[in-house]
Amino acid sequence: MSKKGIAILGATGSIGTQALDVIRAFPNKFEAIVLTCGSNAELLVKQAIEFKPRAVVVTDSNQFNYVQDTLKGQDIAVLYGESGLVEVVQYEAVDVVLNAIVGSAGLKPTVKAIQSKKDIALANKETLVVAGELIMDLVQEYGVRMLPVDSEHSAIFQCLTGEDDNPIEKIYVTASGGPFRGKKREDLVGVTKAEALKHPNWSMGAKITIDSASLMNKGLEVIESKWLFNLSIDQVDVIVHPQSIVHSLVQFQDGSIKAQMGVPDMKLPIQYALTYPARFKNSFDRFNFMDYPMLSFEKPDMDTFKNLALAYESLRAGGNRSCILNAANEVVVDAFLKDKVGFLEMSDIIEQTLNKVDFIAAPTLEDYLETDRVARVISKEIIKD
Repeated sequence: MSKKGIAILGATGSIGTQALDVIRAFPNKFEAIVLTCGSNAELLVKQAIEFKPRAVVVTDSNQFNYVQDTLKGQDIAVLYGESGLVEVVQYEAVDVVLNAIVGSAGLKPTVKAIQSKKDIALANKETLVVAGELIMDLVQEYGVRMLPVDSEHSAIFQCLTGEDDNPIEKIYVTASGGPFRGKKREDLVGVTKAEALKHPNWSMGAKITIDSASLMNKGLEVIESKWLFNLSIDQVDVIVHPQSIVHSLVQFQDGSIKAQMGVPDMKLPIQYALTYPARFKNSFDRFNFMDYPMLSFEKPDMDTFKNLALAYESLRAGGNRSCILNAANEVVVDAFLKDKVGFLEMSDIIEQTLNKVDFIAAPTLEDYLETDRVARVISKEIIKD
């Protein structure tokens, strides 16, 4: 395999830093062409000095001057904002765009990267939640590869390798259950953000950790699965697996089930997305059955964790409903992390927003962007009330 040029959108986050670990481990196989960040400018500067990309992008206006001044003389272009993201994904030297931006901000750069015929390593699930049909149509039109990075979707992708002619009967997306597995609604009144941020198995950013605690993360993954693997909603099921060893499963039409297993470590799915279809030898921790003599599975509680039910309802409705769901969720999670709303209130506000934003059956990209804007405004108004 020739050396691949990688653009990492969200280089300072959990996925981005682990992706750089992979590039660091295989310097003759990968080159970091672009690194971007939101507000963690100090880390971006350190990464830029080590990896010497051709460009960095800062999306926080308060940090742009710092990065520009600090990298002066480094022969690294420093760009700003969404326009910068859209520009760098088009660089000729970029082969793969790893989108690890949090939230719907990843949508426009993904569209432009696909139109520039770059393969996409997707960790930004919101891109497919917001505009899955549009994105996957573009993938087909421009003949690029959509390589999933989320552990669950990477697992499904790995199970499907070599099975092109074998129809899927069902997929099972696994969930750890988060820190509140087994709790009822009355148990969740008054839970704090500190409690919600204590994930039992994974080390992730704050937003995705709260989504995991509320099971919204699993709802978003259900929506993403539908678009990634061209499935009907009835072909996507969620199963709670507290040990997080089985990352997801695929059942074929003959009843046979394949599962992808491993320790909870995002470096493996990141590496596989970058090296696909090859598998490179690495020094990552290995799974040992003797360390996990019991693997258990249970049904998710969609009465207590309403977000998962709202995600299924949004996917079934189609149109711009999932876009509304995602925008409202981003607003309420931010509000929860700032102690402005309670844990259980998040689902209620999302549901109210879904009922207040106009439904569009066949949205364009502009419709998705406007829906996202309106849903955020309405969610914030509900929080203020």
